[in-house]
Amino acid sequence: MANNKKYTKNSKNSSSKFIFWVVGLIAVGILALIFFGNHNKDQNNTASEKIDYANQPFLGDKSAPVSIIEFGDYKCPNCKNFADQVIPLIQKDLVDTGKAKLYFMNDSFINVDSERSAKFAESVYQELGNDTFWKFHDLLYKKQPEDTKYEQIDLYTEKFLTDTLKEVASDKDVEKVVQNFQAKKSDAAWKKDMDYAEKLGVTGTPTIFVNGKKFEGGSMEDLKKMVDKAAKGK
Repeated sequence: MANNKKYTKNSKNSSSKFIFWVVGLIAVGILALIFFGNHNKDQNNTASEKIDYANQPFLGDKSAPVSIIEFGDYKCPNCKNFADQVIPLIQKDLVDTGKAKLYFMNDSFINVDSERSAKFAESVYQELGNDTFWKFHDLLYKKQPEDTKYEQIDLYTEKFLTDTLKEVASDKDVEKVVQNFQAKKSDAAWKKDMDYAEKLGVTGTPTIFVNGKKFEGGSMEDLKKMVDKAAKGK
């Protein structure tokens, strides 16, 4: 498998390591390999924590027996790759089949844009609900710059976030979200996610948990097996 270049965030003196996902897709007899890097923080602790899933955005059926969490950062390029290439597979194989529901929680650590966009997205969820949240969530990743601009700040300004939301919501609904955001009503929800990321020992994004246990595998098959075990209470 081809090597990937590593990149370093000079501002925080931290580096990233690459975790490879070998995705079992067979189309016309060809194995598709999807891989992404895990954008890392200077942290190396692990923990377990009982998770409160209430008031968290999710995909799938509430009655699904297994809960998957993705911890992500809207400015993380590897989270964009994950959203584009891996989430559709998780949705097809695990969410749409009723085996699991998929939650998104924030681990906003790259820079101030990360925190701003996460809090704005939380305001979208609070004011406009789950469906509009996911439309906005997906659009944010689609609009992420494809070069090293992820290291720069003030790209995801309030104006940028507002204009992005206008693509999926009415002006009246956008105003509700902006007022929520400016009143800092979403801060507590964002802080709840960040506290979980710390308690669970999240060291980079994207990171996956299945029923509160960190996913350490390297392929979709590994994830499917972990979900099946979790469904059986193992």
